[in-house]
Amino acid sequence: MANVQDRGPPSLAAIGLSTAIISLLAGYYLGQARSIGLFGGASSEHEQPGVGHREQNEDSDTSDANSASGDGYELGDLKSFQGSREECKLVLVVRTDLGMGKGKIAAQCSHATLACYKALFRADPTHPVLKRWESLGQAKVALKVENEDDMLMLQAQAVSLGLCAQVIHDAGRTQIASGSATVLGVGPGPKSVVDQVTGHLKLL
Repeated sequence: MANVQDRGPPSLAAIGLSTAIISLLAGYYLGQARSIGLFGGASSEHEQPGVGHREQNEDSDTSDANSASGDGYELGDLKSFQGSREECKLVLVVRTDLGMGKGKIAAQCSHATLACYKALFRADPTHPVLKRWESLGQAKVALKVENEDDMLMLQAQAVSLGLCAQVIHDAGRTQIASGSATVLGVGPGPKSVVDQVTGHLKLL
């Protein structure tokens, strides 16, 4: 019969490392839960999700604060598209007249993606479109638009169809003027409905 040696209690270093790893993981997941509103954190001002909602973020490449605004629609106008079984997508419409660099565009698109997700989640955490989009890989497409007027027209059209539509405004600390509308997020929504708004635009 083979001898099994008693290894004794784990060292303090091993315990410390395990504790640090567990603390990091717990902090990460708690932060993620808080960021999507699972804890229903109190706000200093009464806010309706998706209606002029402010998001304070930092671009990884520029440290600019940005805001997301769903100007022009109320939550009651968001459609559930309950009967649709179509694949869903999120379209990110980027202004090309601002001369943003690649890193800046990437950061602004990230803000728009998160703003759209939060608006739908806060409206209804079990929103059928949101759940379908999440389960099928969160399809995203980046398209381009030439100016702010065209972008705002697209937003109004998206709103009229019951889609989530969030415009990101930059703080203007680096590349562009303060308050500039940089990216419009449309969706997530059924492909055919989103294409009614953005189907004519070219890839970025």
